[in-house]
Amino acid sequence: MSVPDREHTPLSPRPARILRSAEVLSIGKELTVGDTRDTNAGELAHALSGRGVAIGRLTAVPDRLEVVRDAFEQGLRRADLVVSTGGLGPTPDDLTREAIAAAVGENPTVDPDLEAWLRDLWTRRGIPFPTMNLKQAWLVPSGIAIPNPNGTAPGWWIDTADGRVIVALPGPPREMRPMWREWVLPRLIERGLGGDFVARTYRLTGIGESAVADQLGEGILRRENPEVATYARVEAVDVRVSAFAEGDRTAEELVSEAETAVLAILGRYVWGHGDETWAAAIGRRLAARSWTVATVEIATGGTLLGLLGDQPWLRFGEVLAGPGVAEAAAHAAEDDGHRIVALARRVRDTGGSHVGVAVEMRSRGSDTDVLMGVVTPEHDHTETALAFLGGQQGRARAALNTAAFLWRALPSEPNATG
Repeated sequence: MSVPDREHTPLSPRPARILRSAEVLSIGKELTVGDTRDTNAGELAHALSGRGVAIGRLTAVPDRLEVVRDAFEQGLRRADLVVSTGGLGPTPDDLTREAIAAAVGENPTVDPDLEAWLRDLWTRRGIPFPTMNLKQAWLVPSGIAIPNPNGTAPGWWIDTADGRVIVALPGPPREMRPMWREWVLPRLIERGLGGDFVARTYRLTGIGESAVADQLGEGILRRENPEVATYARVEAVDVRVSAFAEGDRTAEELVSEAETAVLAILGRYVWGHGDETWAAAIGRRLAARSWTVATVEIATGGTLLGLLGDQPWLRFGEVLAGPGVAEAAAHAAEDDGHRIVALARRVRDTGGSHVGVAVEMRSRGSDTDVLMGVVTPEHDHTETALAFLGGQQGRARAALNTAAFLWRALPSEPNATG
């Protein structure tokens, strides 16, 4: 017996309401005491906001009926869509079904199809069916069961009287993700999800978040639509420009207008777009010349290789333990600049590549000096940078400094915007 799915059941006729706003609830004491890290809320918010849904709140609540019920009731007052994860198990402290039923004023009853499906799961295992699990066959009159092919907890889809929607999904990501992706999201889109929305992200190097904010100024950063926001990531400072359609202006028009202003100020710092990685950005510039790369690292612990990953253009990588080895390999060149270039040239020849990259770390008090060299078929480049902090954080920052340096040392690809 397969998971029950009212595949051909049309969505109930309701007052027309486009689902433009949403709240996400994460239910379970393990979340509110910090025993479990919540990844579901962020994934769901990302999926919804990418389709033009304004996310009002991400809320974690413990397994207490009155608290969970209130979270649903408040969410339905503020948003068109409430999506929850967790609390759909069979035990007494799994209270999501009871809370939703109370919030919409309906009584749950055992659905015969869901009961038959659950009992069949236990029959196939050759063990008695626990009466406690009948709770997972509950459904309210306004609800549709969301099939769960990877667990025993079907989800709920609820259409409220005023056209709002509740979606309740189990907490384990291996169950939640396919249910969301394969069943829920297509029906939300059919139901009417989001609006005209555009977002673009620019990845910056060579400038910190506070300097980005200072250069953009409050006039740009305090606007709500279009919105310009800055984010300090591990590998970059991101600037995200987003907008909803407003009046007779499309989201594209609003974003393009803000984008022009942002790039006029920060365009020289942009190395990537969206969620592009350093490896992808470097790869674009290498592909324009059909070049390959070999690297040598001194005292970094191999963090540059770890950052670049398994790339077809990365032909050879060498990790040396300390500066004494590096000096011998470079034949005791007369100064740091010549030595690091000699190392880059040596590793390029050893790896049979077009480009050689060398990086060496040195402690500088509690921080880290990073000496870098790049040899290409056209030019040699050297640079020294100060990486904030030491230890593993210093090593990670050394790799990021070297990736940025390599990217700058390579010729821009034709028609590149960053």
